[in-house]
Amino acid sequence: MLNKDRVMLMTRMASYEAGEGKKHMDVVRFFKGDYIAVGIIKAIICATLSFGLILGLYIYYNFDVFMANMYDMDILAFVKDILIRYAWFTGVYVLITYIVCTIRYNISRRKLKRYFKNLKVLKRMYD
Repeated sequence: MLNKDRVMLMTRMASYEAGEGKKHMDVVRFFKGDYIAVGIIKAIICATLSFGLILGLYIYYNFDVFMANMYDMDILAFVKDILIRYAWFTGVYVLITYIVCTIRYNISRRKLKRYFKNLKVLKRMYD
């Protein structure tokens, strides 16, 4: 005999598994520290590429001013300024990534706990 509550619970669980459950299971298969570390490594690579692109576009846009002042400027101070800006840019990007990865992991873990709790409820319904 069909139990209406059991069918509704199974439908909700199947919908979760097919939708956002896949994402949550991919996140929680790592330890929290490993998941955050991978996210931070990706963030550093993306921040470096983004900063290089932004710097290249800035120099390209102001190329005439840059070339006119090339012989008058202190190259060491210019490079130091760029490295300081790079460090700030990357630091902020990594901090945001750390916060986002931590929140994603905690949400995924909480939702999977609810999913496994529903599995236990379903098992009790069958017993």
